[in-house]
Amino acid sequence: MKKYIALLRGINVGGHKKILMADLKLLFESLGFSEVQTYIQSGNVVFTSKEENNLENKITEAIDSKYGFFVPILVKKASEMAKILSKCPFSEEKREKSYFILLKASPSKKDIELTTHFSHINEEFYILEDCIYIYYREGAGKAKMGNNFFEKKLKVIGTARNYRTMVKLLEMVSN
Repeated sequence: MKKYIALLRGINVGGHKKILMADLKLLFESLGFSEVQTYIQSGNVVFTSKEENNLENKITEAIDSKYGFFVPILVKKASEMAKILSKCPFSEEKREKSYFILLKASPSKKDIELTTHFSHINEEFYILEDCIYIYYREGAGKAKMGNNFFEKKLKVIGTARNYRTMVKLLEMVSN
């Protein structure tokens, strides 16, 4: 049995795609997953599974069947999350205030190159094959280049988490 982290994109934001975490936990358990724990309302689930293949599709289909809406999902192993966190290019001070946009697939080199030409005075970002590391000097609430911006430019689904959430999820999956 391996431990995984599921990151659901766009649930419980502005009253849309509402899923209670207690219900999400039950849904994961009904799929045969064990040691299921949720973290905050934005769709973070740590779980154990015997299966290793098609976890994202299995969860996506179950949510669509139960709630009637599509939710993009990324499932990561603890080692993958640890690697993403360790590759953060920011200084300690910026890292603790940074966001990680985890990508469902690797963007094309051309799309990465085109996107790196965009800039905003209060935002600093780095694009790697599995994550965009971004620091918002004035906070994410005032960001010009957020998750939707990068999804459109890179043509890849992504979901954002802040540094504290990344650290907490790694702690949860390590216990």
